[in-house]
Amino acid sequence: MLFNSLHFLLFFPFVVGIYFIIPRKIRWGWLLAASYYYYMSWNARYALLLAASTGITWLSGLLIDHCDKETENVKHREVYKKWLVALSFLFNLAILFIFKYFHFGLNALNKILRVFHISAIQSSFSVLLPVGISFYILQALSYTMDVYRGKVKVERNIFKYALFVSFFPQLVAGPIERSQDLLPQILIPHDFDFDRVKRGLWLMLWGYFQKLVIADRLAIFVNTVYGDPSNYLHGGVVNLTALVFFAFQTYADFAGYSNLALGAAEVLGFRLTTNFIRPFFSINITEFWTRWHVSLSRWFVNYLYIPLGGNRVGKLRYYCNLMIVFLASGLWHGANWTFLVWGGLNGMISIVERLLTPIWRKLRKLTGFSDRSGLMKCVQSAYVIFMFGLVQVFFRSETLSQAVDFLKGMLRFDPYDLFNGKLLNYGMDPANFIITELSLLVLFCVSWLQRDGLSLRSKIEAQPLILRWGLIIAAIAAVLFFGVYGPGFDASQFIYFQF
Repeated sequence: MLFNSLHFLLFFPFVVGIYFIIPRKIRWGWLLAASYYYYMSWNARYALLLAASTGITWLSGLLIDHCDKETENVKHREVYKKWLVALSFLFNLAILFIFKYFHFGLNALNKILRVFHISAIQSSFSVLLPVGISFYILQALSYTMDVYRGKVKVERNIFKYALFVSFFPQLVAGPIERSQDLLPQILIPHDFDFDRVKRGLWLMLWGYFQKLVIADRLAIFVNTVYGDPSNYLHGGVVNLTALVFFAFQTYADFAGYSNLALGAAEVLGFRLTTNFIRPFFSINITEFWTRWHVSLSRWFVNYLYIPLGGNRVGKLRYYCNLMIVFLASGLWHGANWTFLVWGGLNGMISIVERLLTPIWRKLRKLTGFSDRSGLMKCVQSAYVIFMFGLVQVFFRSETLSQAVDFLKGMLRFDPYDLFNGKLLNYGMDPANFIITELSLLVLFCVSWLQRDGLSLRSKIEAQPLILRWGLIIAAIAAVLFFGVYGPGFDASQFIYFQF
């Protein structure tokens, strides 16, 4: 059930209406039932995997708590607890490997076997990737670690814990919530609050604009270029346009989903993690990754980077830790060599930027340039968008050779292609290009108005009634009239649903 489907537009108001009508004590149960229905709308059988991950991590939390209370020997207690954490990770990652990485691992093994002239291993195992499996498994594992570290009390009610893992607004594509943030919200009742519901709906409306008006329109051009590898030879202007468009498509698509998730949760009374903090206004790629997909970055920092030693080690080990995290992030995104290369390139860029920081500081001191100047901010944003888009070529390409061909095609740059109408041969007419430019301008203006942590929704609420309703009507009209819809309202899947 996609957020941008008619199914969800019927499902969500029904869930909200019943939620605020029924007694407060059983509202969490209604949300649990709604969350499992939401997940089962894709494939009912995959709810068993969700339940399995939930049961394993819930049981590990109980056993860790039991060790804390019943094991007197401190040394033995820590050993037992570490084993329980290891087993929880092992079982959950085994589920993830079987359903996401099995064929990738088998193909890699067969390539090694061929080097030694050993027959390849054949397998008839074939399943569709369960939607959201990478997200809810990381969220469930965070509970195991938080109980082990003593950051959250063990939850003894398995059904309330199950709601933490399966909460439908953020189940299939995040944000990946920490147990210490979301579990306490599940344990308290939430009453209807008109202002809060209104703020949540505002955020959902903005999410729909990002997805339907911006991301899905950009996808027309991007899919046309990437869909036919021969297009890679059509010149650098086409490829560069596709590169920039895909950078913004990825952002508008994923940020749009995140805003829909945050808004839906806010309507119900829950506060989720802000997943995007104006990433294209970053000064470099290093800062970009602290503003992009914040919940995933935070997960890798808390549960991989810090256990590896973080930056509390020597320089070489520190850079190795960074590269391990980025490679793990790449592999998390998909079972393909393109994602590993994507992660490795992001790691290399982050390391190079750190190495060049002292030189950059000296240059700024000598030249008198200020990071606060408007010109420098524009240069920094252009650098971030281009570098992000460049690496995203590997994210979007199906094979490494396609990615390399695409980058080679960029070298055949003819500026005249900007004016001879060549860009109109890739699925978008002049009207669509104008709508794209205007919608990206709106995206930029909204991001700029949100600078310094200011809430745009609060600014809107402070305006006169006629202006507020004018904005509401204009936003709804923009989504309805300029949104991209398929035949029979064929909702377009969100990019990150494949992970």
